[in-house]
Amino acid sequence: MNFYTTILGSGAALPTVARHCSGQMVNVNGFRILLDCGENTQTQINIYRQRLQSFTHICITHLHGDHFFGLPGLVSSMHLCGRKTPLDIYAPAGIAHAMTTLMEVSGSHIDFDIRYHELTHTEGCILQFENDLCRIHAFPLIHSVPTYGYLIEEKPRGKNPVRRYAYCTDTAYTETILPYIQGVNLLCLESTFNNAFAPIAAEKLHCTTSQAATLALKAEAKQLLLTHISARYKEPELLLAEATAIFPNTLLAADGTQFEVHY
Repeated sequence: MNFYTTILGSGAALPTVARHCSGQMVNVNGFRILLDCGENTQTQINIYRQRLQSFTHICITHLHGDHFFGLPGLVSSMHLCGRKTPLDIYAPAGIAHAMTTLMEVSGSHIDFDIRYHELTHTEGCILQFENDLCRIHAFPLIHSVPTYGYLIEEKPRGKNPVRRYAYCTDTAYTETILPYIQGVNLLCLESTFNNAFAPIAAEKLHCTTSQAATLALKAEAKQLLLTHISARYKEPELLLAEATAIFPNTLLAADGTQFEVHY
């Protein structure tokens, strides 16, 4: 069965031609989930042949612009294309106010239900959604605003073992998340800076490549996927080299690439 993520945006706060702001489309055996919705996500959905109306759940990590500024435009386009199916949005507290205010001041009308699920818990990995195909959990990260990682777990099917995908961005290095990501099949972690910028990473509450690799090693993850790459890196393979020195089974996200969640 298919369980994979399509990278819509792998860059950090400043988008570039090569790397747009954060966004991923996860497919769990046919059930699609949008993770983050940075600027221009709806265009990326079209470019990489993802269907605009194919998903019903959006998970936003935090309310920094590069992770949710694409949401109003995406919702408006869904309306213009005739959507009637409800949309569930999971995000830190404040998302409903932000979206409602923007829709009001712009005179926008949405002809389908948007159900906001505002995250407020400060510890634990809490189940947010469950259907016949998967479960979605959220757990707190450490950043300058309330931020959550997401754990997507497929449901058992026959004799196949369960696969799990963890998406963690943005966050400072923290071992508090280890119980939630222990043994995941694919761990997607931000790697905004390389080791030379460790002081800046600490100040801005981001991870370095070595810190991301260390978390993957301690979590005993099967694979590590680096994302949220700073625009300063014209040759991001430098980040990959630093990470693989600690955790060899590391991959580097790039816009338009797909990564399978392997058994």
